[in-house]
Amino acid sequence: MMSLPFYQKLHQHYDRSYRNRDLSTTMSQYQQEKKSSAIYTHGSTAYSSRSSAAHRQESAAVSQASAASYQHQASRASEFALSSAVSHKAASAYDYGYSHGLTDSSLMLDYSSKLSPQTKRAKKSLLSGEEKENLPSDYMVPIFSGRQVHVSGITDTEEQRIKEAAAYIAQRNLLASEEGVTASKQSSVSKQSVSTLHQEEAFEKKSRKVAIREKAEQLSLKKTLEETEAFHKKLNEDNLLHAPEFIIKPRSHTVWEKENVKLHCSVAGWPAPRLTWYKNQVPINVQAHPEKYVIESRYGVHTLEINACDFEDTAQYRASAMNAKGEVSAYASVVVKRYKGELDDTRFHSGASTYPLSFAVTPYGYASRFEIHFDDKFEVSFGREGETMSLGCRVVITPEIKHFQPEIQWYRNGAPVSPSKWVQTHWSGDRATLTFSHLNKEDEGLYTIRARMGEYYEQYSAYVFVRDADAEIEGAPASPLDVVCLDANKDYIIITWKQPAVDGGSPILGYFIDKCEVGTDTWSQCNDIPVKFARFPVTGLIEGRSYIFRVRAVNKVGIGLPSRVSEPVAALDPAEKARLKSRPSAPWTGQIIVTEEEPTEGVVPGPPTDLSVIEATQSYVVLSWKPPRQRGHEGILYFIEKCEAGTENWQRVNTELPVKSPRFALFDLAEGKSYRFRVRCSNSAGVGEPSEATEVTVVGDKLDIPKPPSNIIPSRNTDTSVVVTWEEPKDAKELVGYYIESSIVGSGKWEPCNNNPVKGTRFTCHGLKTGQSYIFRVRAVNAAGLSEYSQDSEAIEVKAAIAPPSPPCDITCLESFRDSMVLGWKQPDKTGGAEITGYYVNYREVIDGVPGRWREANIKAVSDEAYKISNLKENMVYQFQVAAMNIAGLGAPSAVSASFKCEEWTIAVPGPPHSLKYSEVRKTSLVLQWKPPIHSGRTPVTGYFVDIKEASAREDRWRGLNEAALKHTYLKVQGLKEGESYVFRVRAVNQAGVGKPSDLAGPVVAETRPGTKEVVVSVDDDGIISLNFECDQMAPSSEFIWSKDYVPTEDSPRLEVESKGNKTKMTFKDLGTEDLGIYSCDVTDTDGIASSYLIDEEELKRLLALSQEHKFPTVPVKSELAVEILEKGQVRFWMQAEKLSPNAKVNFIFNEKEIFEGPKYKMHIDRNTGIIEMFMEKLQDEDEGTYTFQVQDGRATGHSTLVLIGDVYKKLQKEAEFQRQEWIRKQGPHFAEYLSWEVTGECNVLLKCKVANIKKETSIIWYKDDREISVDEKHDFKDGICTLLITEFSKKDAGIYEVVLKDDRGKDKSRLKLVDEAFKELMTEVCRTIALSATDLKIQSTAEGIRLYSFVTYYVDDLKVNWSHNGTPIKYSDRIKSGVTGEQIWLQINEPTPNDKGKYVMELFDGKTGHQKMVDLSGQAYDEAFAEFQRLKQAAIAEKNRARVVGGLPDVVTIQEGKALNLTCIVWGDPTPEVSWLKNEKLLASDEHCNLRFEAGKTAYFTISGVRTSDSGKYGLVVKNKYGSEISDFTVSVFIPEEEARSVAEEPQKGNKKAK
Repeated sequence: MMSLPFYQKLHQHYDRSYRNRDLSTTMSQYQQEKKSSAIYTHGSTAYSSRSSAAHRQESAAVSQASAASYQHQASRASEFALSSAVSHKAASAYDYGYSHGLTDSSLMLDYSSKLSPQTKRAKKSLLSGEEKENLPSDYMVPIFSGRQVHVSGITDTEEQRIKEAAAYIAQRNLLASEEGVTASKQSSVSKQSVSTLHQEEAFEKKSRKVAIREKAEQLSLKKTLEETEAFHKKLNEDNLLHAPEFIIKPRSHTVWEKENVKLHCSVAGWPAPRLTWYKNQVPINVQAHPEKYVIESRYGVHTLEINACDFEDTAQYRASAMNAKGEVSAYASVVVKRYKGELDDTRFHSGASTYPLSFAVTPYGYASRFEIHFDDKFEVSFGREGETMSLGCRVVITPEIKHFQPEIQWYRNGAPVSPSKWVQTHWSGDRATLTFSHLNKEDEGLYTIRARMGEYYEQYSAYVFVRDADAEIEGAPASPLDVVCLDANKDYIIITWKQPAVDGGSPILGYFIDKCEVGTDTWSQCNDIPVKFARFPVTGLIEGRSYIFRVRAVNKVGIGLPSRVSEPVAALDPAEKARLKSRPSAPWTGQIIVTEEEPTEGVVPGPPTDLSVIEATQSYVVLSWKPPRQRGHEGILYFIEKCEAGTENWQRVNTELPVKSPRFALFDLAEGKSYRFRVRCSNSAGVGEPSEATEVTVVGDKLDIPKPPSNIIPSRNTDTSVVVTWEEPKDAKELVGYYIESSIVGSGKWEPCNNNPVKGTRFTCHGLKTGQSYIFRVRAVNAAGLSEYSQDSEAIEVKAAIAPPSPPCDITCLESFRDSMVLGWKQPDKTGGAEITGYYVNYREVIDGVPGRWREANIKAVSDEAYKISNLKENMVYQFQVAAMNIAGLGAPSAVSASFKCEEWTIAVPGPPHSLKYSEVRKTSLVLQWKPPIHSGRTPVTGYFVDIKEASAREDRWRGLNEAALKHTYLKVQGLKEGESYVFRVRAVNQAGVGKPSDLAGPVVAETRPGTKEVVVSVDDDGIISLNFECDQMAPSSEFIWSKDYVPTEDSPRLEVESKGNKTKMTFKDLGTEDLGIYSCDVTDTDGIASSYLIDEEELKRLLALSQEHKFPTVPVKSELAVEILEKGQVRFWMQAEKLSPNAKVNFIFNEKEIFEGPKYKMHIDRNTGIIEMFMEKLQDEDEGTYTFQVQDGRATGHSTLVLIGDVYKKLQKEAEFQRQEWIRKQGPHFAEYLSWEVTGECNVLLKCKVANIKKETSIIWYKDDREISVDEKHDFKDGICTLLITEFSKKDAGIYEVVLKDDRGKDKSRLKLVDEAFKELMTEVCRTIALSATDLKIQSTAEGIRLYSFVTYYVDDLKVNWSHNGTPIKYSDRIKSGVTGEQIWLQINEPTPNDKGKYVMELFDGKTGHQKMVDLSGQAYDEAFAEFQRLKQAAIAEKNRARVVGGLPDVVTIQEGKALNLTCIVWGDPTPEVSWLKNEKLLASDEHCNLRFEAGKTAYFTISGVRTSDSGKYGLVVKNKYGSEISDFTVSVFIPEEEARSVAEEPQKGNKKAK
């Protein structure tokens, strides 16, 4: 058998060998008792057609082999159907009872209730053939639906559906049996028409075949009734009940007066709900008004009848159904209409309404229109997951109708919001509230409240943002959202979700899907490997049970929080759900109806049709098909087969687990490979033919991750929000929405603007900081994942959106020519929050007082407040309009100007000045400004005259303010009367005279408005002079404009302006005479708020003196603030002043905050020496920053600052910690000097260290490479120096050396690494010392030649030796060789020649430096060496050729008398030596007794044929040639055997005598 995949192993019901032991035993016992010949399978029309004996055999086989595998042969199909149907039902019943706390005894279902002595007949069906094909026929299961976040927490509606499905499990047998009763009754009726003979035959047949079975059936029914009664006693009734649910809700009606109206509704629930009718939330009392109301309830239909309706019956009616499991309500409105003119006279009596008789009557009373207003409205709201939130506002209806309430409806993103466990709505009569009990990211969106009164409604909207809850693991991703169950079937359910906006800082690797069966609290993981695609088919579900799901995201840090759970969904086919929903819900009644059906012949099903791949990802493939038309009367199962493309090797996918639904999800397919699929059907009759194969399908994601959006454009909205728009990515498919992120410019930190993907390409980002500049980016989302981030948008400052400006005013003609005119006007009062970018002018002709059509005077906007209009008609009268424009658009046009005639002005005087404005209005003064006239006359303008009069005065009351003409275009008017209203005009003058006056400026009241502030000059501690102004009446778009002599000071190199909030400051970089003048500050988009300050020569001197005074005096500093580390790691900050008085004070500042003496800081001031100190015990991370000592000594001040940040602070902190650890270390035995090395004069390496604070018990241990070194000598620590001597140091001594000091006070250790570069450095020193120990070169003659040599202490391979002759490196050969023997370094010159004379240099290179030794081998030195070489050479030759005995003669020869003695020896010499023999130092001649021979010049023979005692003595062999001679001696000893024996015998006797 194939092994189960991972997603099936967690569910025991997929293993057909799994059975509850008690249940299996009960079934086996029952089947043995029954021995029946027919078996009824619930929900199926497949029955066995075999004989009763065959059925008994099969029943026994089923009970004994419940774990057998499914066999494909047709002969075994029916057996499997019987086994799986019975065992599946038993297992389901057991699981249901177990989950509800039932005992095993209560679960012993008696299957005999399905047996009957009646003959089986087919059930009648009223369904069409197509409907029969779409209806499953082998099961009946409940419907579960709803949603919950915890398994135990579901809403009333959800709980109602779940319990309705649970109750259906108990009653489905009853429903099937009822159909059986109907069929049985019909069968009995048909039998009445049969003849009496047939009745007798049937009776005989029944008596003969069923008598025994009827007896067993009666016993079985009795037992079943007893067990059912026990079951009801133990059964928890709440598990079968469910809350009320409206099947049909009451419908609203509009009727005429005096008509009757009926409201109908139908309610389902168990127990049967009790229904109450309400009128405007007040229960209807039928007994109090029997003639008015009639309430009836029949067959589940509830009716409220209202007789003779009048206007008082216009109201909202509510039907409330309630039982033990909850309450549910449905609403309907009744509107009573009245014919026009038929008003109730009583309404015009005292105290009643007084509408006029002509007032129209609407369906809702005496009102032609309702006005709906929202007060106390909810604003944009921000919440966090898990929190509670409430949205609400007060609804005001005008006119108010006493008996009618508005219809309040809430919407989220345009979809109605229904009350649930997550959100509740409330209406108190005048206030509507929407409450979130547990916020989720799914709740984020645009919320709209809509109040409807009949045909009229108003609505208000605001956005709700829901932030992510804090992650349990820092860096883990946020929770997914919108988990939805799609395409629910018996075998699997597809789960979809939306990816979160926050990934925790690292990419999301995938998602885990969890499921939980409704009614339990156990979650199980559905996938072992995270899936990246936001859609996943969950398999391994139990048919008929309901589940909820949740999803968790995972990244490299960990798994995030789970999403909100999905709505409950049942593992059922959609057709079965529809069939079950069409049946009424009823409780378990305990009624058992027994019937049988007529057996039919099984039909092998045909092939499925319309097989297709409906979804394919890299993780799974989903197939869908239609059931076959030829399928018989029983249910069918499906087997799926696959094969790789290009082959016909079909493999069955679900061998162990047949599929019941016409859909299936395939896992474990190789990504990138191509497959084809087909499906077979099977039933008890056999396995059908396969369907047509699908097209080739490549395993992989068909949906690509979208590309990033483009063209991100932010635009201003409010002072806390920005509208962001973008373009949809190209080729985007199945987009879920977009995520938007924002970042303050320069911060580098991105924050999500939404946590629920938004659709569309426009979004308003709220919650931004006013005045900050933000950038934005967008990501697109679909099921495949999130796109890359778009490019960052342009930066935008958060402030209120701009609007078009208001109309200009006071249009006047500044100059006129024959065919053109110059107009002037005043700028708009309101600029709309942005700078005005230009103006557009329109004109029209006026003929005989009749104006013509408007024409455009300019296509391109003009920037000045004056414009010359050309191509006009001479002597024609014109009127004009002007409209201002900013970046928000074109504003409304101005009022139509007065009529001006186009004619040539020939006057010599200048035209009128224009653009008069006043500012800096105070109670006695103001400033008037203007612009020069366009027409200057015949000569240039030389000045201006300003006139003033009270606004109410006559024209002859004008008076001039200046006697001499003003050269500039402004004047500060003094001497005004407080509270008086004034108007002003200006006239220009030239040589020809004074021109026409300008348009009036004003009227303006001379008053100082409350809150008016003036420009203030200030000099800071550094002596910097600045002008400061503050305004509390600024608009969001207002700006500060600084001017000098009323000319803007933009880009002035001598000034620096800084504005922040409602404050502005203009700073003088170097105040001097060039800066004399009037400095003013105007606030735009206000009602003329401005102020000025005059800097004349006297004020200049004062400010410069004050600046100098502020700069000085200062406290002279001798030493700036510095820091040092003390012995114990303490940190000392100190500075020294030149002198300090006894009253001097010091403030200690850290990071701009004053610190005081306490446990952390110790301060000390020595006023005699001027030293200021601060001590800290330890430096911590939070101590990084800026330290300042501020000294105040009388008026003199001074300060010194020390910045300790970054690497500087880390180095200081590290040094302080080191010193502290050093102090702690020195409290016990420690190293005063750490382990180091030196090379001795003997070229040995000495490791040494200096110790301190030791005592007698202190021990020292040496280690090399973590192995202890045995030291023969014990350290006495007298001089505090510990050493380790390493002789003849070489590569084998490389390693890590460590020495440890320890006693009862602690321990300290020092390590020395002699590896890599450290070892090379040491070896260089060793080599250097060895080179220095080399002796001078000496000359030595040898038999082979001349040797030059030097001795060193010892030699190592790292010491490089180089020889040179007369400055040229020697090339080594067989004649000249170099080498080292022990401690001798030599150069051998064999067979020297005169060419070998000269200076020889030996260079010893230690790795860095070369050390040389030189000898001169020439002259006498060479001659002596060469002569000695010759001598030694000859001596060597003589020694080599000298005569000698090579071997063969013994030292002593002991031989018995009479034996023969033969000796042989080898001699050598060149020339061949002469040989002679000696006996007792006398020459021995050869004879017959002693034969002496010498053969071949190298072998000498000594032979004595019969040895006598006289032959004993000392013999010698003498060899001699011209180079020398040699004697080889040996001794011959002859013994007699008898004397030998006698001497042996005498020796013990001598011993005995001695013993006596």
